[in-house]
Amino acid sequence: MQLRVIVHKTPAIYGLSFSLFLLGWWYASLKTIPAFVPSPSLTFQAFGELINTHVLSNAMGISFLRIGSGWLLGGLVGIPLGLLMGRVRIIREFATPYIEFFRFIPPIAFVSLFLIWFGSGETSRILLIVYSTIFIVVLNTMAGAMAVKDGVIRAARCLGTSEAQLLLRVIVPSTVPYMITGMRLAMGSSFMTIVSAEMISANSGIGYIIWSSRNYMLTDQIFVAIVVLGLMGFVADRSVNLTAKHLLRKYRYE
Repeated sequence: MQLRVIVHKTPAIYGLSFSLFLLGWWYASLKTIPAFVPSPSLTFQAFGELINTHVLSNAMGISFLRIGSGWLLGGLVGIPLGLLMGRVRIIREFATPYIEFFRFIPPIAFVSLFLIWFGSGETSRILLIVYSTIFIVVLNTMAGAMAVKDGVIRAARCLGTSEAQLLLRVIVPSTVPYMITGMRLAMGSSFMTIVSAEMISANSGIGYIIWSSRNYMLTDQIFVAIVVLGLMGFVADRSVNLTAKHLLRKYRYE
């Protein structure tokens, strides 16, 4: 009974929270000029203009494509590397200094170098997302691989399990929740990276809308881009989470 009450109250709480947010936004807009804080109505009007001219939909599609490509590539590289580092000590000791060094350097620091090395096309932007993704995925996957209990591994070996079977049937299934957590965390990093890259080195995408609007003091369009960016991230994260829960439930991901 208590659970049902909580479930029924949740939409109302969400509605109240959103209403208070809009009220605070509207009140803040009254205390300044639209160039600083546009009102919700002006922002919604700017949203309609960007939708009608297809500027926003095109930017969303381009940014999503860049994020998805780099995020998937980073995962495809990071997951196997994390498994190897988690289970093979010599590989972990060899690679850890490089992982620990580069993961503290923000992707935006490499924008200029990537433009020189890979050109001003999509390759440089996608590789920046790969860079921002791979370290998070590696560290989470490695932590999961190292968390598999030695007793479980010894028991599998006593039953005649080969190293390949041990990896595929014991270590990988136990590490799946860590992999998905790493991929979800990397998704957030990918969104931050693509905005930075588009603001500096692109003429399309959500980041470009923010940068070009700033040049013309179109603060309402900046607000639109920020809100849309947050919604894109929310939808992407929820989609990954729900898909993983549906497909990977047998691996104890809930």
